[in-house]
Amino acid sequence: MAVIAMFYGIIVSMYYFDKRRHHTPHIHVKYQDQEAVISIPDGELLEGTLKTNKLRLVQAWVEIHKDELMADWELASQGETIFKIDPLR
Repeated sequence: MAVIAMFYGIIVSMYYFDKRRHHTPHIHVKYQDQEAVISIPDGELLEGTLKTNKLRLVQAWVEIHKDELMADWELASQGETIFKIDPLR
């Protein structure tokens, strides 16, 4: 697992070789005691829970950085080093 961004107390991670459980490109998000899995293509909540306002922040961030996230997904799915992505400001 690699942390790719942190903003407003939210930690965004991507796992290497992570295609088995969720077959769509996705990120893992942690905020306090909550964890969620968010789809990269559409920002949909795939699993877990996240406060509504934090989910909206993550969805906005995903929309802004979709191309970078997909590039990181391709690298991670091949076990290669992924890059950090600018946080939401």
